[in-house]
Amino acid sequence: MPTDLSLRRATEADADVVAAVHLGSRGAAAMPPGVHPEHEVRAWLGARLAEDEVWVAEVDGRVVGYARFTPTWLDDLYVLPAYAGRGVGSALLDLVKAQRPDGFCLWVFEMNAPARDFYAGHGLVELERTDGSANEEREPDVRMAWPGERPLAFLRGLIDEVDEQLGDLLARRVALTVAVQDIKHDATRDAVREREIAEAMAVRVPALGVERLERIVHAIITESLDIASS
Repeated sequence: MPTDLSLRRATEADADVVAAVHLGSRGAAAMPPGVHPEHEVRAWLGARLAEDEVWVAEVDGRVVGYARFTPTWLDDLYVLPAYAGRGVGSALLDLVKAQRPDGFCLWVFEMNAPARDFYAGHGLVELERTDGSANEEREPDVRMAWPGERPLAFLRGLIDEVDEQLGDLLARRVALTVAVQDIKHDATRDAVREREIAEAMAVRVPALGVERLERIVHAIITESLDIASS
């Protein structure tokens, strides 16, 4: 780590140098090309300086890296290519950990193996992978997290969020089953369709596999039909 490295909170006056670090670092990283022109990136980052917590890393008075984060997410961590591998990124990440001791998440592109290795080497864990359909670049990405000083509490908090979403989805699934039964008036099971549902789910959740998912689908449909017939 450079002995003359210093970290400080960014100000609105840092907008141009923060944008330069962002553009320079991203352009050299193993990432897909950005979808926004440079002037839009600069304007957007300038606005974020007033909303998010942003810290910059300076070497010899020059801004060479920055981290931008919210209460629960690390949205940006970029270092100029000339200063990569010199401890600047590690110093910024350690700062974010200190500022967010309860933990935080981040997204990293699947193709960006150096960044994923960097985060894994600093104690972050992989939580999920997506096909990229939800990001602007439409490239597969990975959700990683630093579970903080109380990792069990942090991870259970994320589980609670997922359980809330599952509850909403199950409520919709039951309502749709009831609506179908009001039209169909036949509780005969379609084993082929249930298998197809499980196979489609397995594409999204390969870790569970078709057989496990088929049992889950069977249980959901069984209980939904029971409600529909009651």
